[in-house]
Amino acid sequence: MLTPLTVVVAVAALLQAAWCGYAAFRDQPVKDWHYAGMAAVLLLTLAQLVVGLVALGGGERPAGDGTAVFVSYLVMVVLCLPVVAIVSLGERSRWGSATVSAGALVLAVLELRLADVWAGGVGG
Repeated sequence: MLTPLTVVVAVAALLQAAWCGYAAFRDQPVKDWHYAGMAAVLLLTLAQLVVGLVALGGGERPAGDGTAVFVSYLVMVVLCLPVVAIVSLGERSRWGSATVSAGALVLAVLELRLADVWAGGVGG
């Protein structure tokens, strides 16, 4: 799998988490530009989904027996920010910003786990 793309997605997610965390700290709801940032990170995760599926289709496999787990993480990475964006639309207070910040942190952790599964650390 493409490691630089995984790093870029993780860093973008951490930047989104910091940005929305700062908004929550300042008692601000999620604004339109926060959603634009989430859309940019979502595009990166969609690119990662395509790269991962093309790699699997080309015969590359995660080390060990982690193909199902890897595909599950690929799908969850793409769904993470849209889910918290929907939740933040329902919570138009600082807690909406805090929710997006937490979701972006979860996305960064999912990226680490995705790279780990590809390398063979399926774990249990």
